[in-house]
Amino acid sequence: MGRRKKVGELHGLSDRVSDMILVILCVIIVFLVAYPLYYVLIASVSDPYDVYAGKTFLLPSGFTLDGYKAVFADKSIITGFLNSIKYTVVGTAFSVIMIYLSAYPLSVKNLPGRKFFSIFFIITMYFGGGLMPTYLVVRDTGLIDTVWAMFIPGGVAVSNMIIVRNFFEHSIPKEMIEAAEIDGCSKWMTFMKIVVPLSKSIMAVMVVFSMVAYWNDWFTALIYLPGKENAPLPLILRNILIKSSASASQAGMISGGYAELSKLTEMIKFSSVIIAALPMLIIYPFVQKYFEKGMMAGAVKG
Repeated sequence: MGRRKKVGELHGLSDRVSDMILVILCVIIVFLVAYPLYYVLIASVSDPYDVYAGKTFLLPSGFTLDGYKAVFADKSIITGFLNSIKYTVVGTAFSVIMIYLSAYPLSVKNLPGRKFFSIFFIITMYFGGGLMPTYLVVRDTGLIDTVWAMFIPGGVAVSNMIIVRNFFEHSIPKEMIEAAEIDGCSKWMTFMKIVVPLSKSIMAVMVVFSMVAYWNDWFTALIYLPGKENAPLPLILRNILIKSSASASQAGMISGGYAELSKLTEMIKFSSVIIAALPMLIIYPFVQKYFEKGMMAGAVKG
């Protein structure tokens, strides 16, 4: 009896030690992941000289909002913000719809040519025409300087489509689909009434992926949207940062010369990162539970 009690105490102690080690590891990982963003946040409201001197670690040093004031002083920031919202909402809806419409047929095992189409999609993940051929195609289709250039050329992310296809194959009960077809549902009605409602978790994953991609996309707009009135927020922030970069002509226009201009540029750099990342950081907690569930369900199964 005493031996069993001793073994139980040792087992309990081992569990507590393991739990402590896991907690410590989780704290370290969270610190490594979260601290860089937190550092950018406090650096955006700190004196750049103090940042470079290493005085900014856990709390802001020399609190200032000059970086944010310089960013929002540009009137185009509001236009860019509204454009980014438009591109993100429309682009996300377009991408998710296209991913679903391409993933579901490929999940049907008796689809004629299923292997050929799967290989065709996968090839595009590894081989592309390059920037110039893509630009020529977009130009010849009349998409240059139109908002559709932001969506149509890259509307389907093949990696995301494969995740959704795997979800359809392994997580949608085949019995329900067969029962719906026996009851007289067409392929389209089965897809809309059975498949889509049962795939809300993976849909949340695709929404998050697409939102982040469209919100952060500035290069597509730089190439295909020459007009400033259509520029998204990341491109506007990039242009503001470029304008504030130190040059001999600019340095003479600012009191304090090159040093003050360089200081302002650094503040704008940190502030731009926070302004661009904040909307996604606010939205993510609301879809986190669906995101985690969908990622696990859509993972490749052996």
